[in-house]
Amino acid sequence: MRPRNRLSRRWRGCSFFTDGIVSCYSKMERWLPAGSGRSQVTVRRCVSMQAIPVGKWCILGFVCLLLGEQTGQAEGLASKAPAVPAHQAERHLQNIRQLTVGRQNAEAYFSFSGTKLIFQSTNDWMNNTDATPLKPADAGLGCYQMYVMDLGNDRIQMVSTGKGATTCGYFFPGDRRVLYSSTHASGPNCPPKPKREGAYRWALDDYDIYAVGTDGQEMQRLTATPGYDAEATLSPDGKTIVWTSVKDGDLDLYAMNFDGSKPRRLTSEIGYDGGAFFSPDSQRIVYRAVHPTDQTEIDKYKDLLSQNLVEPGQLEIFVMNADGSGQRSVTSNGASNFSPFYFPDGKRIIFSSNIETKGEGGRPSFHLYAIGEDGHGLERLTFDGHFNSFPMFSPDGKSLVWVSDRQAKTPGEFNVFLADWVP
Repeated sequence: MRPRNRLSRRWRGCSFFTDGIVSCYSKMERWLPAGSGRSQVTVRRCVSMQAIPVGKWCILGFVCLLLGEQTGQAEGLASKAPAVPAHQAERHLQNIRQLTVGRQNAEAYFSFSGTKLIFQSTNDWMNNTDATPLKPADAGLGCYQMYVMDLGNDRIQMVSTGKGATTCGYFFPGDRRVLYSSTHASGPNCPPKPKREGAYRWALDDYDIYAVGTDGQEMQRLTATPGYDAEATLSPDGKTIVWTSVKDGDLDLYAMNFDGSKPRRLTSEIGYDGGAFFSPDSQRIVYRAVHPTDQTEIDKYKDLLSQNLVEPGQLEIFVMNADGSGQRSVTSNGASNFSPFYFPDGKRIIFSSNIETKGEGGRPSFHLYAIGEDGHGLERLTFDGHFNSFPMFSPDGKSLVWVSDRQAKTPGEFNVFLADWVP
């Protein structure tokens, strides 16, 4: 048995980028009290550095202060994460920092206080204590688990069970409880991935929604119907959960009270409705949807749904009132538009789209865009990388968190980025 709170491993390393930027880090793991079955990882990063070439050698010009390892005092992860050079056209983003490294890290969302993030990752943050280089995405966990990152003290804690697959985490008010979807009730293994046959498809695995403390304790099951129940988020007033479910035979949006009571259906048009978020005043909902129109499209959609699959090649952004009334489209560009989120003023929407590469061969690029809720004033926000998505503004509106493949070292790598937002 390992002693309580004993430092078990510490290592440092540096990553060298092709543009001369160098990122260094250290990592410590401490064992929590016996019987908890968990370890706690502390990741400390210095600011990025410039490698200055001198002949065949280079000089690293930097100052790297790894505070707190001896005194217990440290700056937050956000301030010490390696700086990432911004594309000159990304005028709304300043002081970009990379918060994760390696494999797949996605759907990072702020807590109500803005001091924490919940995110899903294929990185085994609890056990990866050796000094070997980071490996490709499929060499970590077999599927996503849910983690909470404290932006004040650098700690990353697993909040899911470590079994099955998880997706779509979100905080409750007070930052002490979170909700997420998981397949662990159906079995401890990762669900099988669908075969890739032409267009991209995702599996509608047997997820249910759970609420749990950020310490992983006091789990409450909020849904218990067969099939897919996922993509849950909470209204800013903390009263209502919106989520996507197949329980009535189609992929529709539902709402329920924060404790799982009084579920009610919000959408009913045939097709997929999901990825919903509330407006800042909790009165409206923005979401993504695809509604097949002709019979051939409808038959294809139903056939895939019978196989627990959905093909989200074309998605549009929609808005509606919180009670499900007033449904209308915001975009109608024929692209894959998804991960919408309201601006702090509630008048505009930030979202991800491949609108500029939807008809191009090869690899499409997804970037962040802003648009008015009325569908006017489209503005492109990101220009670096091939994938930028899952944006969310901090509660005070001063920061933006999103997921991107910029700075990726291996194919399929996605990381969480944080930036100061410049209006």
